[in-house]
Amino acid sequence: MRLAWATDIHLDFLDDGQVRRFAAELAAPRADALVLSGDLSHAETLEHHLRLLAQGVPGPIYFVLGNHDYYGSSVAAVRAAVLDLGARRPRLSWLPAAGVVRLTDRTGLIGCDGWADARNGEPDSTPVVLNDFFHIEELAGTIDPVARADPRRFRGTSRSHLHAELRSRGDAEAAALRPLLRDALREFAEVVVVTHVPPFAAACWHEGRHSDADWQPYFTCAAVGDALREAAEAWPDRRLTVLCGHTHGAGEAQILANLTVLTGGAEYRRPVLQRVLDVA
Repeated sequence: MRLAWATDIHLDFLDDGQVRRFAAELAAPRADALVLSGDLSHAETLEHHLRLLAQGVPGPIYFVLGNHDYYGSSVAAVRAAVLDLGARRPRLSWLPAAGVVRLTDRTGLIGCDGWADARNGEPDSTPVVLNDFFHIEELAGTIDPVARADPRRFRGTSRSHLHAELRSRGDAEAAALRPLLRDALREFAEVVVVTHVPPFAAACWHEGRHSDADWQPYFTCAAVGDALREAAEAWPDRRLTVLCGHTHGAGEAQILANLTVLTGGAEYRRPVLQRVLDVA
């Protein structure tokens, strides 16, 4: 079984012709399925771009959502929309709702979006400001109204409500992942886990190096990392392979003997097929 993987493809930077050509590139290896680890588009164009990919890629497409996929809308609205899309287009499956997917008798597939949860690194002193804070409704609602109206004023305001929201979302992602891990590891010797945000600082890459403490709060999901580590330690005879993105920097991290994280690289306007995995 061959599993194609792409991440952070940001199709909102392309016109429809370019998206169709990229879909042809994804289909060229004739993989049995395609997984996408988030940041596919923006909220307004997400369904359109997923439909274009499905027109060009013949097999099932399994995806998780990244922060950019919520831009211009809310988490609740976008998730409702992809659930509705999946009901109408069964080949397009949002992984958190798909449960445990059987790839082979030996290998299962699961996924969660993940959420940068302001835990790793130095969240209390970081100067980093992301567009997420202003373009995703649930996050923007935590920000001082003055800073929301003028993002240049954000650095002088408290981030306590924002960080509480991020941590709550990270916890929710971990809570959703734990039963999927349990069920998958009971059945399969190997499990592929797709998520958007790197779950460990060791998997948070930028230009060939690990991101520093200022960037880690908004580029790792510690809660999901804890869930993965717990599962790997509880099932030492099983193997977990995690596919993620978000940082646009490629790298591989061996967290435990049976827990590996592959982080995909990316560049705006130049989406690529990361790799095709041979699944036993």
